[in-house]
This record gives sequence, C-alpha cells and structure tokens, in this order.
Amino acid sequence: MAGQKSHPLFARMYTRLRPAMDRQGAAGHRRRLLDGLAGRIVEVGSGDGANLALYPAAVTSVVAVEPEPYLRAQTQRQAAEVASRLEVEVADAAAERLPIADGSVDGVVVSLVLCSVSDQQAALKEAFRVLRPGGQLRFYEHVAAPRGTRLAKVQRIGDATLWPLMTGGCHASRNTETAIEAAGFVIDEIERFAFPPGQATPASPHILGRATRPAGGDEGSSR
Repeated sequence: MAGQKSHPLFARMYTRLRPAMDRQGAAGHRRRLLDGLAGRIVEVGSGDGANLALYPAAVTSVVAVEPEPYLRAQTQRQAAEVASRLEVEVADAAAERLPIADGSVDGVVVSLVLCSVSDQQAALKEAFRVLRPGGQLRFYEHVAAPRGTRLAKVQRIGDATLWPLMTGGCHASRNTETAIEAAGFVIDEIERFAFPPGQATPASPHILGRATRPAGGDEGSSR
C-alpha cells in the first residue's frame, strides 16, 4: 500500500496514552490549533483521529491522511462518529506524497507528526503545494531544544540511538520552525512552551502556531 508505515506497538501505546495527554493540556492545545479553520482541510498524520471531533463548524470536509494501519483504523472509527456533521475522507498516504491536487485546500493541519515523517522538508513542501495561496498551515509539534542546552545534547544522542526505535520513528531534535519557513511559509503566529508541565523529557519543547502560503508563492519550489 502506497503510504503504509507500520509501527504496531507504538501505535497502540500512543492510542492508550493520548487521553492522559489530553487531560494534561494537550486537548486545549489541539483546540487552539484548529480554532478558526474553515473550508476544505487536509490533516497530515491524523493518528487516532482525536482531532476530528474538534474541528469547527465552518470546516466543510477533512482529508485525514494516516499511513500507519492501526492508527488509520482508529481515525476511521472517529470519522464514523462525526459523520453527521463533518465529511471525512481517510487516506492511506505518506506526508511526502499527498493524494491532493495543487492549491486545492484551505488549510493543512500537522499535529505531532513532523517529528516522525521520513523527510520533513518534503512533507512541508507537499503541504505548501496542496494549499491555495493565502491558505494556512496549522502546526502543533515538539521540537529541538535551544542550542547549547543540556536537553539539546540529550535529544541529539537520543535521535542517534534508541529514541526513534522506541517512538515510531520520532526525532526529537528537529528544528521544525526553521523548516516551515524554508518550505516557503510565512509564520504569522507561534507559541513556545514545555509539555507536559513540569516534566523534562526529550519531547518537552513544543511550538503551536499558524503559517500562511503567500499569495503568488512559487508553486515550483514545492517539488
């Protein structure tokens, strides 16, 4: 299958841990992530589909892209739960090759996924490609700690050893903010915070924000 990436143990662990993360504050982060969206949306890496219940009424349809089979099945269950108010298409595809036409969506949502894609820059260029000019990228990601800090060193060591194996391919030391700008987006709003509160882990530093594909942006740069 075109997008399939199987991480069965991590997928089940994430699905069990996600409700606890929501209670610690992640649900509020995800609501802020989606607030104000409208029209046709692509969610890249929909995971267990937890965001689907949180999309505002102005969103008319969502293409939920998830390559991991177990998580994709969870997204399909969540899609059935919201079917009376939201049209959801669940797609087996990779972030680096979205099954979406150029400039055809109003928003792209990435939520705790850019850490684990195989090629972060390719994934962001695909997000740029499918967005209409003026469309928004909404991002909620854990990211690299500030350079020179002890946590940054821990992240680099972890990424070079066991961390990706234990976390479904996650890389804690990615500078996602810089990568978003390098893909051609203009960051309009960004919030930086540690999560979970009071717990220092390789995945603690987070960003949440909005970026825009500029009107008249060069589509050729997205390939």
